[in-house]
Amino acid sequence: MSAFEYLLLMGACVLITLPLELFFRARVYRRWRTVLWALVPVIVVFCLWDVVAIARDHWVYNPRFVTGIHLGNLPLEELVFFIVIPLCALLSYEAVGTVLTAVRKRRTGGGDER
Repeated sequence: MSAFEYLLLMGACVLITLPLELFFRARVYRRWRTVLWALVPVIVVFCLWDVVAIARDHWVYNPRFVTGIHLGNLPLEELVFFIVIPLCALLSYEAVGTVLTAVRKRRTGGGDER
């Protein structure tokens, strides 16, 4: 296993959810201020949580599986995880909302025509 596989996995998560922005009009990337308001608290809380847990030896990261780039004692991969996964969740949530709205419109539109 390469030290970059985890980062590649995070990249794959972004690439896999990118079509949700393009084809389902999730409009997450277009609303970057809203995204920042959603992501920053998550990033801050969980980074602090991890920094404390690492400092207290509650958990460790195997150096074979991380790049070795750290922000303090926090591996880069962990920070990337705290950005990518909530972003992918927002994309999924907004895409599902778009699809459900379209289904509701079809149902109400179809019901009026009878």
